[in-house]
Amino acid sequence: MNLLLSTYAVGLILALLALGVLISFRILAFRDLTVEGSITLGGAVCAAMLFAGWNPVVATCAAILAGAAAGTVTGILATRFQINGLLAGILVMTALYSINLRVMGRSNLPLMNQQTIISTVRNFTSPENKWHLGNWEVPAQEVYVLVMVSVLIVAVACAMHAFFKTNLGLAMRATGDNEQMIRALGVEVGWMLTLGLAISNGLIGLAGALLVQYQGYADVQIGLGMVVWGLASVIIGESLVGSRQMGMLIIGSIMGSIVFRLLVAIALRWGLNPNDLKLVTAVFVFAALVAPSAGEVVRKRLGSAFAK
Repeated sequence: MNLLLSTYAVGLILALLALGVLISFRILAFRDLTVEGSITLGGAVCAAMLFAGWNPVVATCAAILAGAAAGTVTGILATRFQINGLLAGILVMTALYSINLRVMGRSNLPLMNQQTIISTVRNFTSPENKWHLGNWEVPAQEVYVLVMVSVLIVAVACAMHAFFKTNLGLAMRATGDNEQMIRALGVEVGWMLTLGLAISNGLIGLAGALLVQYQGYADVQIGLGMVVWGLASVIIGESLVGSRQMGMLIIGSIMGSIVFRLLVAIALRWGLNPNDLKLVTAVFVFAALVAPSAGEVVRKRLGSAFAK
């Protein structure tokens, strides 16, 4: 049961990453590879500030701003310097590796003795306190953490949905749908894209900050493969909800992150070699990409067979 709770908690934390990728990948139609650097940057900034004795909330907010700054740089490179979007993301991601090492001062930074948001929530009750759910004993501390993360995700999802209903949010969505039309209406497309990438990577920085606080350490490699994770969550979520409405896309991305984390946990539970985890992740993403089109082909063939 503890494994299931931790799986849900990490899945919810990385749902922030999925929501960030949703903004860049689906709403802005921008293939942003800054993700792997900005999630590590958020974790590195948060960990370094916690290690220096800063308040956990302040450190987490600083991580959001750091992620947003990384996204802003990518947007400026792509719009002001007319660099290909993929290349702009690669340039920023590459530069962030060195920046993250500079921020942390080393490749790995433990946080076991530092006060974090997660440890503060856990301290609301004693480690000996257990809740009985059927035949399972569940640590009350982990339940509190799961509730806190769930509330945060719901708040972010609601704020994101409300934002994309505003005039600014609608203009940002239109930028991804039809850039020429929105430019003809007098909207500065470059500024809109840069703002969207800043919001996207700000959420990803928040995911990095919460992830290092939950795990109890920051590592310069935590961003490895996170682009694939975010894309998989968005694609799986779209398959689950079967809708392109804004609210359903947000819900689907959160669900996709949890489902994807569960799939990974099940694979590890069944004895998967951790060295093969990235390979299995790629297989999951491939399956999520081809499943909708394959299902459509099967439905058409079955329909034709029954029609005969």
